[in-house]
Amino acid sequence: MSAIKESIDISRTPEEVFSYVTDPTHLPDWQESAVRVRPLSELPIGVGSKVAVTRRMGRREMTTTMQVIELDPPRSWHIHGIDGPVRGDIQGTIEPIDNGEHSRLTLAIDFESHGIGKVLVPLVVKPFVRKEMPASEQTLKGILETGAAR
Repeated sequence: MSAIKESIDISRTPEEVFSYVTDPTHLPDWQESAVRVRPLSELPIGVGSKVAVTRRMGRREMTTTMQVIELDPPRSWHIHGIDGPVRGDIQGTIEPIDNGEHSRLTLAIDFESHGIGKVLVPLVVKPFVRKEMPASEQTLKGILETGAAR
């Protein structure tokens, strides 16, 4: 299966976008399915950092542990799920546009499945993410462009 990939232009510098989007405590602010985030390592994140992310899909909440495996500020990052039947693999890139005054954020999400996850990923998870991801990027853009980012 191929990754789900979406891009959006944001009227903020790559440094500002990177700082916000790689702070896991902000996930519930811009991703509707993210209910809670609990850092398992000190912040700010670095390669090897782990975070427990609880997501709601329908009526069910699932917590997975994500680990940072690459971090190249302010250009890219890569995190990967390390437990559970559905393990997300997220790669983010930020390209400077308009002489670095704005940014193009691209998120690519794929999944590794184990056990029941082999059924859940194609039937439930990927369709859910395909629907949520563009809305999440629009929410992120709104937060960063209006200065509502904390």
